[in-house]
Amino acid sequence: MRAFRFEAFGLENLGLETFPTPQPGPGQVLLEVKALSLNYRDLMVVKGWYNPRLRLPATPISDGAGVIAAVGEGVTRVKVGDRVMSHFIAGWIDGPMRAEYVSTTLGTPGPGLAAEQVVLPQEAVVPIPGGYDFAEAATLPIAALTAWSALRTVTRTGPGDVVVTLGTGGVSIFALQLAKKLGATVIITSSSDEKLARARALGADHLINYRTRPDWDQAVLEVTGGVGANLVIENGGAKTLEQSLRAARPEGTIAFLGALTGLQGEINFAPLLRKRLHIAGVFVDSRANFEALVRFIEEHQIRPVIDRTYRFEELPEAFACMEAGAHFGKIVVTL
Repeated sequence: MRAFRFEAFGLENLGLETFPTPQPGPGQVLLEVKALSLNYRDLMVVKGWYNPRLRLPATPISDGAGVIAAVGEGVTRVKVGDRVMSHFIAGWIDGPMRAEYVSTTLGTPGPGLAAEQVVLPQEAVVPIPGGYDFAEAATLPIAALTAWSALRTVTRTGPGDVVVTLGTGGVSIFALQLAKKLGATVIITSSSDEKLARARALGADHLINYRTRPDWDQAVLEVTGGVGANLVIENGGAKTLEQSLRAARPEGTIAFLGALTGLQGEINFAPLLRKRLHIAGVFVDSRANFEALVRFIEEHQIRPVIDRTYRFEELPEAFACMEAGAHFGKIVVTL
């Protein structure tokens, strides 16, 4: 059995090694991995930005899909041969978030899926949507569920609402697709006119190039008649949060779910007070809400946008693509 592992932080230290095939214990399943998808969190883990105190060596990657190859004693949720995808916060089954669930996340501190076989708790797998292949299913666990959480757990987005989503990475493109099916108007930003044109083809109502309109928050106000957005899906972090506050309408919500520009910086919170805004941190969601998302995807026949696909041996190259920010939607690795 082959798996990627790093013994020191940095993409240059990520190597493919051979290990004995693991065996599931009580309550566990052995997943034969067929596809992986990359999230920015994975890159941060390998580089040491996510948890500089992470115990090494470690195997990365949180999201994957495959076939149940074996089950341990007491497993009842799945059986050998089932086609499943990973559930990122393995311990969060339903109900509100609890502090102890953080220690159950896959791709560190829990098992990483950059392996041909991996042992997972039976609670950490969810059936693949009908009609999906493994590559499509691998895109859902973090990116799609994070977007769904912003739209349906943190808020109840529906017809007449205006949603702003920043950039054209995996979460943003899923947010665009899901929000349109929920009946919302979607405003999307990018520094690339080519990517904005692709977003338009997916249904985006308003396009803002933040390179030519660095005051993109004012552009949001312009296209909304000065009112602002009901929901801003904020994945930029410290350097974009203040503009997100200005782009939101009174009583609007900022779903804070990423920090591509960092977690620290000086921010003027006057709009937060003046407009009675809500800031909600989004750390993916529960398995129950993942299952609700799967039902919605099946009902509305939503297909993920996969920008590039790499072979398992090319995982470092896939990471380099993510680091360069050249992708639109999701990056997938197949086994």
